[in-house]
Amino acid sequence: MAARVDAATRKRVLKVIFVSLLLDLISFTFILPLFPKLLEFYRNVEAPRSGSPADQPATPLSNILGYLNAYKSAFARPIDSRYDIVLLGGALGSLFSLLQAIASPIIGHLSDHYGRRTALLASMTGNILSVLLWVGATDFRTFLASRVIGGLSEGNVQLATAIATDISDEKSRGSTMALIGACFSIAFTFGPALGAWLSTISTVAANPFATAAGVSLLLVVIETVYLYFALPETLPALTRTKEEKLAAANGQPTKTAPVTRTNSHFLLNFVHFSFLLFFSGMEFSLPFMTFDLFSYTSGKNGRLLGYVGLIASILQGGVTRRLPPLTSVRLGVSACLVAFILLGSISSSSGLYLAATFLAITSATVVTGLNALSSFEANEGERGGKLGILRSWGQIGRGLGPVLFTSVYWWAGREVAYRIGAVGIASVCLFVFFGLQTPPGSVKRADAAKKEL
Repeated sequence: MAARVDAATRKRVLKVIFVSLLLDLISFTFILPLFPKLLEFYRNVEAPRSGSPADQPATPLSNILGYLNAYKSAFARPIDSRYDIVLLGGALGSLFSLLQAIASPIIGHLSDHYGRRTALLASMTGNILSVLLWVGATDFRTFLASRVIGGLSEGNVQLATAIATDISDEKSRGSTMALIGACFSIAFTFGPALGAWLSTISTVAANPFATAAGVSLLLVVIETVYLYFALPETLPALTRTKEEKLAAANGQPTKTAPVTRTNSHFLLNFVHFSFLLFFSGMEFSLPFMTFDLFSYTSGKNGRLLGYVGLIASILQGGVTRRLPPLTSVRLGVSACLVAFILLGSISSSSGLYLAATFLAITSATVVTGLNALSSFEANEGERGGKLGILRSWGQIGRGLGPVLFTSVYWWAGREVAYRIGAVGIASVCLFVFFGLQTPPGSVKRADAAKKEL
């Protein structure tokens, strides 16, 4: 299925995608390292540990903490109270992911009907409102509303993926998807560190994190204005020439060839769900493990995650974009299996960084490859919806994984948790190696990439 845009337009749109998505993801990652201190601030204000609980008014935060304490009490193995904030952060992260699972298919279908540009600008409106609430979040209720609106509005990644598919032909599809993956890697390398630094600058006494939130809001507003003026519509149904529209109205065939299905969308969605179910659980448990084994501080954990992001960004730019999508997915799930095995048995920081290297390979390949595979299986009028459903399945896995994995971690210990995770990823490998097939178009792209070398 050939792209309907010339090389100059494609290059211009790719630039817009890259710049806007980088702004969006950097803004999004500001809050990640702030969660512990941010939630601790709200807890100290609204649900302090001192005093009788009966004397304290019930708030949304105190109610949530009560449920989490009941959850902790269900385990035979005691869970230290220092994990209360981490549990709360995990619960909010799961809520955000599950809200995205609900919204992603809707946003995708709307983009198929009304256009990518319209859907993206509508999504940005919700993002601006979400960050604006965070700027003024002097209580947990307002902060929670910010996260809910953000979860329901965050459609930038899937719409950027749909736009990249609209403007790319089969030969350039994988490399274009890798560009989106590179945005993730770059943002997660620098965004959290910048957010942590901004949190040290106090501007509003009632909200110590207003500076980070304000800069995040500025980036989102700049992104929205940039998209409004720089992004053209890319949905093929809305960008056809007058001759093509007239031919379609007269029942004449257009240049668009029908898609030959190679992999079922159900299998691709299931692989995405299963992979993120185990991967996100392991990802969320990593700070617990590094603290228990090596007494890592937040700074050391930040350096570890920065190392993962740096290696992943290098791989995205130099390796992933040259690989056929299915090869990319197979490489990534295999690396993830090795990481699980290592994390279940390591006893040194060098072993931890070796496992982190395999995690970087996983981060640079799997989701990018699955997005590309899904795009090969979709007609131009259904890409937004199909990619939205793929993302929805992944977000369900990302929402459930941390809760399930850390439950096993606390109940049975690190070794058992990571062994179970390794078995789960091994089953994902079986689906990927023996269930998925290579779309014909991706083979052509691989051959072209080899010629370029």
